Amino acid sequence: MRKIEIFDSTLRDGAQSENVSFSVEDKCNIARALDQLGVDFIEAGNPFSNPKDAEFFRRAPALGLEHAKLTAFGSTRRRGMTAQEDGNCAALLAAGTQWVTIFGKSSRWQVEHVLETSPQENLEMIEDTVRYLTAAGKLVIFDAEHFFDGYKQDPYYAEQVLQVARRAGAERLVLCDTNGGCFPEEIGEITGRMHRQFPGRIGIHCHDDMGCAVAGAMAAVQAGAVQVQGTCTGFGERCGNTNLATVIANLQLKRDCSCIPEDRLPQLTRTARYISEVSNMQLAHAMPYVGKSAFAHKGGMHVDGVKKNTAAFEHISPERVGNQRQILLSEVSGRTALLAKVHEVVPDLSKNSPELGMLVERLKELEFQGYQFEAATSSFELVVLRELGRFTPFFHLELFRIIGEQDCADRHMSSAMVKLRVGDRYEITADEGDGPVHALDRALRKGLEVFYPSLAGVRLIDYKVRVMDTKATAALVRVLIESSDGENVWTTVGVSTDIINASMHALSDSMEYKLYRDLVLQRQS
Repeated sequence: MRKIEIFDSTLRDGAQSENVSFSVEDKCNIARALDQLGVDFIEAGNPFSNPKDAEFFRRAPALGLEHAKLTAFGSTRRRGMTAQEDGNCAALLAAGTQWVTIFGKSSRWQVEHVLETSPQENLEMIEDTVRYLTAAGKLVIFDAEHFFDGYKQDPYYAEQVLQVARRAGAERLVLCDTNGGCFPEEIGEITGRMHRQFPGRIGIHCHDDMGCAVAGAMAAVQAGAVQVQGTCTGFGERCGNTNLATVIANLQLKRDCSCIPEDRLPQLTRTARYISEVSNMQLAHAMPYVGKSAFAHKGGMHVDGVKKNTAAFEHISPERVGNQRQILLSEVSGRTALLAKVHEVVPDLSKNSPELGMLVERLKELEFQGYQFEAATSSFELVVLRELGRFTPFFHLELFRIIGEQDCADRHMSSAMVKLRVGDRYEITADEGDGPVHALDRALRKGLEVFYPSLAGVRLIDYKVRVMDTKATAALVRVLIESSDGENVWTTVGVSTDIINASMHALSDSMEYKLYRDLVLQRQS
């Protein structure tokens, strides 16, 4: 079985996607998820370009990654100076990663008209930078930017770029289809030539501007590439990057290649969906392997065929990549898949239990309303417990009120008042915050702490809103809230046409979940 390295750039190239802005906590969470999936490299950002990436690298040693190797990303030194004088090179060393990725131009036209320097100086910039980093003990991955366009324009110069980088000590030479304009057969042919010159060193980095990124990556691997770069779900600048979820499944299931540990492959769907939620990007239902509709069948001969033999209309078993089959508009849709999730919460429920059927219908109803529990597993637990009558609410929210205000110093503040009931006792509290959700969070916790002091340690660490339809200001929204008590992290969800109402549902679930988990742990001890 041939080993293919998977190099994920979600945190760097993916962050260049429109409407994506990762917090440092987002980057940490995604890095952990990718490590658990078993990718080989995580390109985590450019420590020279912004303080957020620099802060991530400061925190990276505490992540405890077990499999993936973090790489810091940057450019070759600037013209007119040495690598020792260049701030970008210094930041790459300071990032503290064993591996670093640098990019340099391999197109003569790009060198002369964009970089505005001479072809010879560009070669010196590449060699000087790679040699400087390797002398400092770094393992270097060199991204040959615009390689395929450059090769078609001037193959001799494009090859020179790779030769210089390799001579200076680069471990990997990555051929980049930076503009995403090359057909797969071109990529395969040119990659094959480079593989013969640099066996065991070639990587591939495709963009999806023609919809050919996955096909281009597959052609490159067939031609000898040993590393595939991309992003987990394919998002990135312009039209996106190579979709690694698709490439991993294609290579591992159909090309006898090893991309991630075999026992991690069933985590592929969960990881892709989790990263999409954290990125606040909607995962396309029709995305191969991991999309919601990848194994969905609706009516007629397809359903009949799948019921007789799943191979009739499925090229693989969905369980192999952690997805599930859907028989749409069927009263038994999702029953088997749901049982596995329910067993994590209520182990004694059987497959033929009438309560399971009730849960299926309830979850269908919630999904129709806009709920999604892939990331909000804590809310899912609460739904199961409530529907089965195994949950006693710790409190009842009677009412809440929000007041927005702006003072003369142009500061935007919100005030929240909350009335809640615990048993036959009532508590009315108020607090201020930097926005309505912040104010609600503080007021709710202040009131609940009277009854449950352990909630004093709970804090809201992330908040995301997704618009579910196109009705402008009357649109349905889904709110995801991530909370922590310093030891554990959990996510809850709320849905409404009123963003404040959706937020309050998610906040209330967060508090209920914390209290429930504390009670369960207390019983176990």
